[in-house]
Amino acid sequence: VQLQASGGGLVQPGGSLRLSCAASGFSMNNWAVAWFRQAPGKEREGVSCVTNSDRMTNYAPSVKGRFTVSRDDGENTVYLQMNSLEPDDTAVYYCATAPLGAWYCTLKGSDYDYWGQGTQVTVSS
Repeated sequence: VQLQASGGGLVQPGGSLRLSCAASGFSMNNWAVAWFRQAPGKEREGVSCVTNSDRMTNYAPSVKGRFTVSRDDGENTVYLQMNSLEPDDTAVYYCATAPLGAWYCTLKGSDYDYWGQGTQVTVSS
């Protein structure tokens, strides 16, 4: 069971990035998937989550309206489209997954069983 997060990089304020979370060794099609981030000196923060079958999504207030989470079950991959990026979005971003049940996801890290290795996002001019 592995999750691979990718797509991070350096972007200017106002720019966009799309993160990917690809699963291997298992199918996460029926599992909830969430994105978390952790900036230096700060606690881990839940950013967004999507339920199985892409039925429902949830966002932290700090990213709502700017970030969009989606999933491609055929590719066994979940995406996080990040627009209008701000310096405060700078962090290492992690994806995580767990079988939380139908149409349910949370932004609580302890609810998730499997984690990717993280990808760095830096927003700076």
